[in-house]
Amino acid sequence: MRTLLALFLLVPLAVGGQDWKQARLAMVRDQIEARGVRDPLVLAAMRAVERHKFVPEELQRRAYNDYPLPIGEGQTISQPYIVALMSELAGLTGNETVLEVGTGSGYQAAILARLAKRVYTIEIKPVLHARAETLLAGLGLANVTAIEGDGYFGLPSAGPFDAILVTAAASHVPPPLLAQLAEGGRLVLPLGHPFSVQDLVVITKHGGTTTVRNVLPVQFVPLTSRALGPGP
Repeated sequence: MRTLLALFLLVPLAVGGQDWKQARLAMVRDQIEARGVRDPLVLAAMRAVERHKFVPEELQRRAYNDYPLPIGEGQTISQPYIVALMSELAGLTGNETVLEVGTGSGYQAAILARLAKRVYTIEIKPVLHARAETLLAGLGLANVTAIEGDGYFGLPSAGPFDAILVTAAASHVPPPLLAQLAEGGRLVLPLGHPFSVQDLVVITKHGGTTTVRNVLPVQFVPLTSRALGPGP
């Protein structure tokens, strides 16, 4: 029994009291790098930010698995690969001001905090905003400002933004967000019917015109906004 117990203690647990760092390294290697994300800054951020802290305690065992998880209020924390991909598509180098629409758990904002100079994140649901704001502050992310509000309208007082990430599906590009995008900036969002498969797109602004690049099909929860009417 002593030998068996010793062997058991030497083997890292796969869940629960596991070695979270090893779980993150495996997540990045098997789910993110394996799918083609190459930006070293993004990969470093994904390895560093503790995703299990952004999910409900009862789901922490599954925090590094390859799928989204519910976080309450009808919302989810996105699949790790999608978080990494959207971060890479933003094309950040460390000097940018970024707006995130849809704070949710705060995980995407925490990743962006390691990639940009300044991050503003807006959440329309008060419960999620309060929870994420407390968590982000507790992690010492001084370059992140969490705001409760309607992200469809952006944050004109802090713009223009070098990058804007929308983490919920919209049937059209919100005009206020496009107006607040800086010259040469990138707007990354899931575009399409909110209750079907959408296209993850990158919209780039140059000389008063925009270009749109389709990246891959995705499925996000709908964007909530008073501009879009009542939800389901």
